[in-house]
Amino acid sequence: MISLEPRFATPWWIPSVLGVSGLAVLALRRSRLLPALVLAIGLAVVSAAVGTGAESMLVVLVLYRVGVRRPAATAWACLGLAVVGGGVGALVFTHRLASGPSLWGSPPVTPRDPVLDGALACALVTVLLLVTALLGTSAGQRRRRTEALVERAEQLTRERDQQAEIASARERERIAREMHDVIAHSLSVIIAVADGARAVSEARPDEAGRAVALISDTGRQALGEVRLLLGSVRGDDAGPTPPGPQPDASHLTALVDQFRTAGLPIRSTVTGPAPAGHAVGLTVYRIVQESLTNVLRHARAVQQVDVTVRWDEGAVSLEVCDTAAERPDAPRAGRGILGMRERVALFDGVIDTGPRAEGGWRVAARLTWEDHDDDR
Repeated sequence: MISLEPRFATPWWIPSVLGVSGLAVLALRRSRLLPALVLAIGLAVVSAAVGTGAESMLVVLVLYRVGVRRPAATAWACLGLAVVGGGVGALVFTHRLASGPSLWGSPPVTPRDPVLDGALACALVTVLLLVTALLGTSAGQRRRRTEALVERAEQLTRERDQQAEIASARERERIAREMHDVIAHSLSVIIAVADGARAVSEARPDEAGRAVALISDTGRQALGEVRLLLGSVRGDDAGPTPPGPQPDASHLTALVDQFRTAGLPIRSTVTGPAPAGHAVGLTVYRIVQESLTNVLRHARAVQQVDVTVRWDEGAVSLEVCDTAAERPDAPRAGRGILGMRERVALFDGVIDTGPRAEGGWRVAARLTWEDHDDDR
């Protein structure tokens, strides 16, 4: 009986095993690139010896993915391993063409020069793998550069949001500090004047009427400043017009007169011209206001309060001292004192608060600034 199967035909089960192994390599390259590359090189050599040689394309696919997903150093190391395996496979394939088994039943091919044919096959495989590695690493660099740009953009977005949150927190702290100064001062004056008006309402009704008028004016002033502060927070352009600018150094005399009317025996001294800028004037005004408010709220049996403000070139010194006989609930680290320290820190200044050795309380501060920074 004559057999129709060619002499050098490959058994049918070998391509089947190689095909299943190739599918395993394709599945493995999604998560384990290096083991997949080693398995692909081994399958390529086996396929060159007994199969169709199609499994050699697995090395190209896995090597390209290594260049895309891994650093360049890893890709070049894998290229070296693939070149060695590809060279072995090329030599095996060249030898197979000469001695069998055949490809698809074809007879063996008589080589013209085995050494030359092997060298050409190795060179062809090397060039193919080199081009694959170059394409993979180039695509990987573009991918990593794009990911870096996206990550940088996200980082900038996060930093922008953080800066916005910090700015919002600082603005809230500023508003809280201003609200504390305005409300604490106004309520202290109102309470002191109201107590005085009640005490003299029957004996001296005219004086009581002036006290009530002062209470009304102080309340309106406080309401106007609160509206101004809340309006700056809302940013509502359609709302009512703000009642006016915040106080500055030019309002110190009116401030002292207001506390003097509330019952404090104040002696004030202001020397030197105040700067035209608004920020430092507001700071000095608030420090004096908070200091006098603390005297009005906490001191007992006040005999004298001295307010001294001295304007120099690029600096201002201020001092508020009282000679209270007692201060049972003297402020230590309340919001008012903390607010004064924060205001002074904006101008690289220093502030000292505390009881005096001869009795009473003292607040002394010195602020410095540059002429061109005064309008900040």
